[in-house]
Amino acid sequence: MSNNVLYFELTTPVEDDRPIYISGNFNGWLPDKEDFRLKKTEEGRYVLKFPHSVPLPEKLEYKYTKGGWNQVELDEFGNATYNRVVTKKLGVMHDFVPHWRLDGSNLQQDLMPEIRLISDSFDMPQFDTKRAVYILLPHDYDKTDKKYPVMYLQDAQNLFQEGSEFGNWGIDKQLAVLASRGHGDVIIVAIAHGGENRYKEYSPYNNPKLGKGEGRKYVQFISRTLKPYIDANFRTLTDREHTGIGGSSLGGLVSIYAGLMYPEVFGRLMLFSPSLWISPNIYFDAIDFLSHLPAKIYAYAGGGEGHSMIPNVEKLKQTLTRQGNKKIEINLSLDPEGKHNESQWGKEFPKAIEWLFF
Repeated sequence: MSNNVLYFELTTPVEDDRPIYISGNFNGWLPDKEDFRLKKTEEGRYVLKFPHSVPLPEKLEYKYTKGGWNQVELDEFGNATYNRVVTKKLGVMHDFVPHWRLDGSNLQQDLMPEIRLISDSFDMPQFDTKRAVYILLPHDYDKTDKKYPVMYLQDAQNLFQEGSEFGNWGIDKQLAVLASRGHGDVIIVAIAHGGENRYKEYSPYNNPKLGKGEGRKYVQFISRTLKPYIDANFRTLTDREHTGIGGSSLGGLVSIYAGLMYPEVFGRLMLFSPSLWISPNIYFDAIDFLSHLPAKIYAYAGGGEGHSMIPNVEKLKQTLTRQGNKKIEINLSLDPEGKHNESQWGKEFPKAIEWLFF
């Protein structure tokens, strides 16, 4: 192509036959101007030669749409995107759009997982109490005979549907987006926290200020009571390579502990903003962690969570890698501006699932 004009070349997965337009600060952000409709050159590829008659601003801002702002481009995880910003006025812009909003929705409803309440009073013999346990099954679970990997997540109240007063991760919606990418074949088991007993259940050790920690009993509940039930009643891949555990904050802390205490059960760990400061002894467990089984660990930490969060997670990685197990893979997702909240963890969830299982 000539380099004295501006071209846009767009690649996008073939989802439907809606036309594609470019909209920006050069055309009043109108989403369906015919002069800015891209020409299809082949399946999934489109081009546009920027009209000579339209003046280009110094800083070009734009987005792609399929004819309206209820049909705008989305990122790879189904989230809204920032404006594309360039100062280039000549040559070729190579862009990629992984997903599109459809009639105002950022996901396909028929790809939503099936959410079942296994029991609102599942027996926890280790604590002589009962707890709500949910399972999220792939959208086509009842139409196949496939077996699936399983991720056990803590704090079910904050994970899906309306969530709690703190918001939620939106994993039901994120799983639908993953399904549209061919990465939705995973079962999620969500265990409700124990309210006022949350610290006691999720903390592996006693803390002089916060009280008694009974994380060992909680991990025994998942590995010895809940997992056998799930494997007996659902089509799961039962081996450790296809079994994960995860959570955020205290839920992340107890998930680390589960991986260290039961490496023969859990081979995939999802650790979001783990409360390592509460239980420094976890590092000693990591030092003593002599398992030579393969494992994958995805850990997120944000700079907006306090000055110690990122250093603590980096220290955990260093402690584990120093043990010499070359089969442990650790993916650190560090965001200097990242916050300690459900919204942030929801954004990390699909990235972690894809890296851990696909």
